[in-house]
Amino acid sequence: MAQNKNKIKISPAERAFDIFNVLFMFFLCIIMIYPFFYVVVASISEPAKLMAHDGLLLGPQGLSGGAYSSVLKNPRVWTGYGNTIFYVIVGTTFNIIMTVLCAYGLSRKGLMFNRIVTIMVVFTMYFSGGMVPSFLVVRGLGLYNSRLALIIPGAISTFNMIIMRTAMAGVPDSLEESARLEGASHLQVLFKIMIPVTMPTIAVLILYYGVGHWNSWFSASIYLKDPSKYPLQLYLRQILIQSQMSDMNQASASEDQALLAETIKYATIIVATVPILILYPFLQKYFVKGVMVGSLKG
Repeated sequence: MAQNKNKIKISPAERAFDIFNVLFMFFLCIIMIYPFFYVVVASISEPAKLMAHDGLLLGPQGLSGGAYSSVLKNPRVWTGYGNTIFYVIVGTTFNIIMTVLCAYGLSRKGLMFNRIVTIMVVFTMYFSGGMVPSFLVVRGLGLYNSRLALIIPGAISTFNMIIMRTAMAGVPDSLEESARLEGASHLQVLFKIMIPVTMPTIAVLILYYGVGHWNSWFSASIYLKDPSKYPLQLYLRQILIQSQMSDMNQASASEDQALLAETIKYATIIVATVPILILYPFLQKYFVKGVMVGSLKG
């Protein structure tokens, strides 16, 4: 009887609202999942049947691996993979080092002109010199057509640095004071206290920077002229927009090439997307904790 008395009664209006919420979220899930489902299904469909299909695509139109075979046989795709992996590993490492160092300095309460420096840093998040001045700076530094042009200019994301700074500012002062009494230097405080305590936030920033490098193509199209240095996404853009099929398929019939071009586009998207999707489950547990740690205390 006591359980029945303590049970919270749900009014018809609240029940209707809950049902609406469930249906609405289910509808949103379908809207977000269907495009990816469409790409997967289209990539394994037979080109002729796919082109002849009209309406929603709810299943593969036949089964064919010709698109994946053409994509994986293209040496430029593997070159792009190698370049992208280099940009992701080296670029993300450089990003994290610079972000952590900058965030640690700005999170120190005794830093001279801390507020002024922070305002100047935040200012760059809203205003920039633009594409042309950025290009002139890169060329003036001798980085044009260099892999470093995709790493050094974007060394720090101001937004990510603010998250990291806030996380470090939220670390209890007693930890640093105890380390100081033991004679610890700034580097020891950083590497033995700050980094271990804020590791969930760092893990989230690694994913943010890594995804940014993986999906980047615009900077490469501006700063690189050597195709051997192109990242995978720039090759993907050429395939999707410029329809450069000559290197992807050597079929003699032009009609077959046109049909296979559609499935090759979808197969290329899958090949370029799957690796970064595999990374998400390993860092997912850090998401909520990492972002919340970096947003509670300003």
